[in-house]
Amino acid sequence: MLSESPIGIYDSGVGGLSVLRAIRDALPRESLLYVADSAHVPYGEKTREYVARRAAALADYFVSRQAKAMVVACNTATAAAIAQLRQRHPGLAIIGVEPAIKPAAHLTHSGVVGVFATTGTLASPKFAALVQREAPEVRILFRPCPEWVSLVERGVLRGPEADAAVRAPVAELREAGADVLVLGCTHFPFLRDAIQAAAGPGVPLLETGAPVARRLRHQLQERGLLRAGAPGSLRLETSGGAEALGMQASLLLGQALAAHTMDERWR
Repeated sequence: MLSESPIGIYDSGVGGLSVLRAIRDALPRESLLYVADSAHVPYGEKTREYVARRAAALADYFVSRQAKAMVVACNTATAAAIAQLRQRHPGLAIIGVEPAIKPAAHLTHSGVVGVFATTGTLASPKFAALVQREAPEVRILFRPCPEWVSLVERGVLRGPEADAAVRAPVAELREAGADVLVLGCTHFPFLRDAIQAAAGPGVPLLETGAPVARRLRHQLQERGLLRAGAPGSLRLETSGGAEALGMQASLLLGQALAAHTMDERWR
């Protein structure tokens, strides 16, 4: 494992690109390999066992590509599989994501925090433990929004359809007293403008990309694996349609990007 080795990042689809964006901002010299497991999207409606099997396969794939670190850029997959992944590959730096409950608990004035996530994240024991550990005195309101994942996967980020999809869930939590909203799925930051408009300009929306990038930097630094020199490369791969991923990533990241299909044995 060398400092020149890539960092593997994956999600069920394109949501993890919000985390990749934060990593590129924080660590511009690192080479990144992003995998959209699009043949298996959405994870939020799959069983924990199914998600864990895909996580193990993708971890093995990143190891086969000599990755020096792996970022599980999906709340559902983190909840289902992060402990098993670290046991499976103890020498690999593995970073997961989790909803920003702790900072939300510090920011709230009403004592009520709203969390938007997928069904799989909200139902996980790991998420229940997070809430109990980080916000025992705060009332947490949960709202599963699997349809928001579909919007982002289709590239519908703004306009009447996006506004209509976010309006009722946001109003529901705001009317129940939530004054801080947590975007507990990596797809959701791409709907940030629509969510903010529905919530109001003074309502904090918390996401996880920047904290993940900071943890990743810290782990690489500790292991002496930070890359120096010129800006790193970015490669996009998918278990689904490469052309579709290239178009989606170009839209979401604001630059022309091509994507590639993974080798069949990993799909």
